[in-house]
Amino acid sequence: MNWITRLIKIGDKIKTNFKKKMATKAEQLKSPYMSCHGQPILKKIIKENNYVCPECNEHHKLEPHQYYDDIFFGKGKYEEIKSPIPFEDVLGWKDTKKYTDRLATAKKLSGLECGILSVKGKLRDIDVVMSCQSWSFIAGSVSMPEGENVLTAVERCLTEKLPYIFIAKSSGMRMMTNNLSLSQMPRMALAINELKKAKLPFICIVTSPTTGGTSASIVPLADVIIAESKKAIYGFAGKRIVANTENKPLNDDFQTAEWAQENGQIDIILDRKDLKDKIYKLLSILLKKKSEVNLDLSNETSEPNIQTREAS
Repeated sequence: MNWITRLIKIGDKIKTNFKKKMATKAEQLKSPYMSCHGQPILKKIIKENNYVCPECNEHHKLEPHQYYDDIFFGKGKYEEIKSPIPFEDVLGWKDTKKYTDRLATAKKLSGLECGILSVKGKLRDIDVVMSCQSWSFIAGSVSMPEGENVLTAVERCLTEKLPYIFIAKSSGMRMMTNNLSLSQMPRMALAINELKKAKLPFICIVTSPTTGGTSASIVPLADVIIAESKKAIYGFAGKRIVANTENKPLNDDFQTAEWAQENGQIDIILDRKDLKDKIYKLLSILLKKKSEVNLDLSNETSEPNIQTREAS
């Protein structure tokens, strides 16, 4: 046996052993452990900490109900704002799967009728309308039903004179509906401008990742943009595409929330546990609710200069 044959056999053994040691997706779901920093950690510990790793501060993705139940309102203490669900598969789209099959899977995974869940709830003594994107619903992509959901939520704000909070987590517009998906960008922007005209506050929370048409439409229009953790990814095109376009290497922190804040795209970076308190303080100032809150926040040195952003 020559040395080439021996090397091939050694390589086959390594591959076999590697395959045996790698857990399948089903095994990973059943396992009581997970890893976000190279070491196993109990899922129970992550869950009890609002899905934030206490060791490396990795903010794992949350679905809309988890934000509403555990972070902002409490279970059952909010009202869902329902919106029309237009017929989506107008192009009869099919790639490796039919679009209708992808929709059915997304609805089953997320428990939602579309990729955004909007609700009305109370942050302490302030009534708010909040929308949150679901990553389980085709990677938080936006199409006609999601656009309708945002418009319905904003309409509720205008009717009841309430502030609007949008939790972004998205891969962008949904390719399966083509231009009909892209048209949601100006529709959402126009809706937000109606909030501006009515002088109602709009706060956006950027979670990881927030990219594509979502980051290029509704998010930049917020009066205050808050990023959930320093490492949250916020950008338009992917890092590799930008690097190829610019024809030069990019910084390791490119498109992180920390990088975006340094370049004026993010106002505040917070850990998940601090979101509710900080947003309550901001709304108290913007709505002129409590003088003691105004004084408290004005004494904090890290606050942004809040200015209204309006779509052009």
